[in-house]
Amino acid sequence: MNFDDLLGRLTLEDKVRILTGQDFWSTYALPSIGLRSMVLSDGPSGVRGPVWDERDPSLNLPSATALSSSWDVDIAHRYGVVSALEARRKNVDVVLGPTINLHRSPLGGRHFEAFSEDPVLTAELAAAYVSGVQELGVGATPKHYVANDFETDRFTANVVVDERTLREVYLLAFEKAVTESKAWLVMSAYNSINGATASENDLLETPLNTDWGFDGVVVSDWTAVRSVESAKHSQDLAMPGPIGAWGDALVEAVRSGEVKEDAIDRKVLRILALAARVGALEGYEKPADVPHVDGVAFARTASAEGTVLLTNNNELPWADLQRVAVIGHNARDARTQGGGSATVIPSAVVSPLDGIRKALPNAEVTYSIGAVVQEGVGELPPATMTNPQTGERGGRVRFLDADGTELYAEDRFSSALVYLGGDAPIAESTVFEFRTTWTPAESGAIKLGFASVGRGRIFADGKLLREDTAIPVGTDLGAALLSPPSISTPLEVTAGTPIDVRVELDLPKLEGGLSNAFGIIVGVEPSNDDPQALIDEAVAAARAADVALVVVGTNSKVESEGYDRTSLALPGRQDDLVRAIAAANPRTVVVVNAGSPVLLPWRDDVAATLATYFGGQEYGDALADVLLGRTEPGGRLPTTWPREQDDVPVIDVTPKDGVVRYDEGIHIGYRAWLKAGTEPAYEFGHGLGYTTWELSDLRANDPTSVALTVRNTGDRAGKHVVQVYVERPDSTVDRPVRWLAGFAVVRLDAGQAREITVALHEHAFEHWAVAEDGAGWTTEPGTFTLRAGSSVSDLALTAELEILR
Repeated sequence: MNFDDLLGRLTLEDKVRILTGQDFWSTYALPSIGLRSMVLSDGPSGVRGPVWDERDPSLNLPSATALSSSWDVDIAHRYGVVSALEARRKNVDVVLGPTINLHRSPLGGRHFEAFSEDPVLTAELAAAYVSGVQELGVGATPKHYVANDFETDRFTANVVVDERTLREVYLLAFEKAVTESKAWLVMSAYNSINGATASENDLLETPLNTDWGFDGVVVSDWTAVRSVESAKHSQDLAMPGPIGAWGDALVEAVRSGEVKEDAIDRKVLRILALAARVGALEGYEKPADVPHVDGVAFARTASAEGTVLLTNNNELPWADLQRVAVIGHNARDARTQGGGSATVIPSAVVSPLDGIRKALPNAEVTYSIGAVVQEGVGELPPATMTNPQTGERGGRVRFLDADGTELYAEDRFSSALVYLGGDAPIAESTVFEFRTTWTPAESGAIKLGFASVGRGRIFADGKLLREDTAIPVGTDLGAALLSPPSISTPLEVTAGTPIDVRVELDLPKLEGGLSNAFGIIVGVEPSNDDPQALIDEAVAAARAADVALVVVGTNSKVESEGYDRTSLALPGRQDDLVRAIAAANPRTVVVVNAGSPVLLPWRDDVAATLATYFGGQEYGDALADVLLGRTEPGGRLPTTWPREQDDVPVIDVTPKDGVVRYDEGIHIGYRAWLKAGTEPAYEFGHGLGYTTWELSDLRANDPTSVALTVRNTGDRAGKHVVQVYVERPDSTVDRPVRWLAGFAVVRLDAGQAREITVALHEHAFEHWAVAEDGAGWTTEPGTFTLRAGSSVSDLALTAELEILR
């Protein structure tokens, strides 16, 4: 039976019903036509599944910025395959990723979750990711369509951007994932574009459907559908449910003639096509045979491939080490992923400290925290908690009504809890209670508390220590849920002496799709009473060691969904720490554990610097592999890193009177830096390795590709990323100084040479022209200059190409 026949068997109520989620993460089933429910899950750096629960762990892959730093479409494809395998393991039909918004400003709070500042690099990697996911019968969802490149007021802000910029920059990042990889879904964003919210925007039809041939499902970002008006547009699925803006209101709108039933039918047919593709419709199945891929091993490989060696004064790779001083809060408590809905819960994480100790079993490895990075309450170490109900590891959770009657209870292994979906009756409950017997590992004064939103009470051994209200900063519900404010109270503890910890929270009442959502962390704030003493202790350790490894980075209050950054500086006294360590030990190597650019004012004072982003659960092992030369640092920067924040040419992420104006047009990222003539700390495409390279004989025969010879002139095998840019200095059209047209990864043994071909993007020589008789891609006839090399400013080879049309 074809889809039209199935459609003919449905009532209007049936049709509308399957266009809205049945709950937070799944769609409605219609057994009468053989349609089962489809499960959607957050990605893009792992697949969490329909519950946010440490009892159902997920593979934690490196962040999107680490993936994009590989500049490797094969890595991106494998990343997609591993994501699909995780999805199938968790019975997930649709992965809500990749995130392919652009790094318009380094202050973007969700920067770590997106790929690049360049639309061509983003487009190529996104297309490979989507293909990898969908080969295994799982839907991929490029998001957030479109111009959702900031977090501040993201639900309501209006982006004002001209048509040429949309086509050449922001839409271009999405295009190939649809036209070539045939994405089965696209997610519409929260923001408005030129006055119309994304779910009610004509951009959903043109270019998505009419120009690109999209035949999939446009799913809303969660709660982004706000009225039946969106049903008149090419918005197909409203999530979450069952409460939403469609439902009965949409049925009535169709019956009254406000919304045409033909529009509803088109949406239903697309839902049925998606169901067939993911095996959710009777008569259709997912691919039976799936590859065997070691996801943990891939996470380690991907982390190393995305590690960028920014500087190296003949220090790395290391060999013959006897004493290593490992320093930094993030060295022990590494950030393996950014905050927000992209978060997954891995079964285990290898920190940099773990990785170094494992890789150097015969060396003396010391650890010093150096400087506190964490802000707010952090979860209690699971090994220190005992569930008072069961006597096993963990804690006891209860949801109570206004009379104190228990409505729901469960045993958890973690004290960091997020409820987005699942069985907990949050909307019906009045009070949340978490209880555990906590055994501190160290004696001293601590700050015990919780991070959430609402009025809470902190008890220790039955005594009420503090009652107070945690008030969220701003109005973003996502930030309030996933990165909430903290309330804590002082407490003296003794190592090995158990404490009965109980936290109660009066549950706030949320409206709409988030009415059954809730998050809380019960734990301890970091002590930072004498920050200079921490630095002094680390300096002493560094002075006594052969080498010092300092891991600096951000925290969950700096990089997360729901809010943008205000500063590119490292939090706390980490800059002071690095300067002090570098003065004490000239063999100081700094690892930057941040998902996006940060300022490195000491960069010329250390022996080597690596940008590792959020390296996934195998981060520590991958870092050790790179430091010891077991593998190449394979990364190149997908985004420009500034010397000073004031140097950044496009930085604004804050709406003014509800509007963000993309007045810079096509000049974002390195294009804006080149236009401004300002030198960054590290340019787009920059990255070093452990061998040397020679490029020669660049030839451009037609607009589709160039050829050149690549030689590894060093004494070890390595990886190089050949980058090709186009220039047109005499153009009558406003253009960037140069723009990326293509790239290729080359891996060669020592002394080996190879002729390679680099494919050029289909729009490399075109621009989007708007005229009275219409708009479209066009080419300005004349001579274009092609330049090839190792970064946007290291381009040794030049060729010219005459374009006649």
